Amino acid sequence: MKKLFTPVAIAIAFLSLSFTSVDPLAIGSTIPKADKKLVDVSGKEISLKEAMNINGLLVMFSCNTCPYVVKNQNRTHAICNYAQKNSIGVVVLNSNEGNRDSEDSFDAMKKYASAQQYNWKYAVDDNNELANAFGASRTPECFLFDKNMKLVYHGAIDNNPADEHNVSRKHLQIAMDEMVSGKDVSVKETKSVGCGIKRKG
Repeated sequence: MKKLFTPVAIAIAFLSLSFTSVDPLAIGSTIPKADKKLVDVSGKEISLKEAMNINGLLVMFSCNTCPYVVKNQNRTHAICNYAQKNSIGVVVLNSNEGNRDSEDSFDAMKKYASAQQYNWKYAVDDNNELANAFGASRTPECFLFDKNMKLVYHGAIDNNPADEHNVSRKHLQIAMDEMVSGKDVSVKETKSVGCGIKRKG
């Protein structure tokens, strides 16, 4: 019995490192750790507070290789450009500390950002500090903050992460439109579908 338990315990411990459960940031919360300096793929440091624009900030947790990130590449590009056109700052965070020595290394992030023609910040979240503070658990997972740094939307880009050709509601874009126009965001939370953030330690 002891011989059977040991491998199972090791497997459970390994999974817990990769898929730690954390409580998500509540709607209405202020941006956590807004002054923490993050290293962008440009090599420069940026904080979430510095990345804010006059209408707010979009923070997206993502990575380089998750199949759902790949499925959402076109939509990620479109919504981040849409945010910038509407004077909303954009920071994409890579919190995959468990993959930092391989697919989600800083060098791999730089290559990915270049290949995807990112013209917004793509930064390293060391030790999952922001993912833990936000309660982020998936890639991609979006947090939209208004001009007062208050969370107004949390969740997916749209209602069909698996198939961009069968999207019937663009959750994040609608939330941006409502926020910028001064309206209350009608759908404040949706379910993020994607790979678990690979936490380490």
